[in-house]
Amino acid sequence: MRAASRSDPMRDGGRVTGGPAVAGTTTADKVRRIVLTMAPEPPAELSDEHRLVEDLGFDSLRLMELTVVLERAFELPRYRPEQLVGVRRVDAVIALVSGSLAAAEVPL
Repeated sequence: MRAASRSDPMRDGGRVTGGPAVAGTTTADKVRRIVLTMAPEPPAELSDEHRLVEDLGFDSLRLMELTVVLERAFELPRYRPEQLVGVRRVDAVIALVSGSLAAAEVPL
């Protein structure tokens, strides 16, 4: 098991897969980069199928920190606990953030 790194995991050989060739250009890319940076046990290569707890080492406190970082990075309102139920993999985090951004664009 690798020790948690607070440095940029991309420098340490961590790679993000599952997105377009140009990293950092989409919501999904930004979410992946945040998840990878905050993962207590970052993998050499991150995929959307990685599980937050089992594969990336997130505990309950670190998951709450991830939630706050995502809310701030995407200027989202605070998530309610019931919105977070079932968010267990990277692809679910991407879907949650993308859905929140889409809902914010819909005029009331």
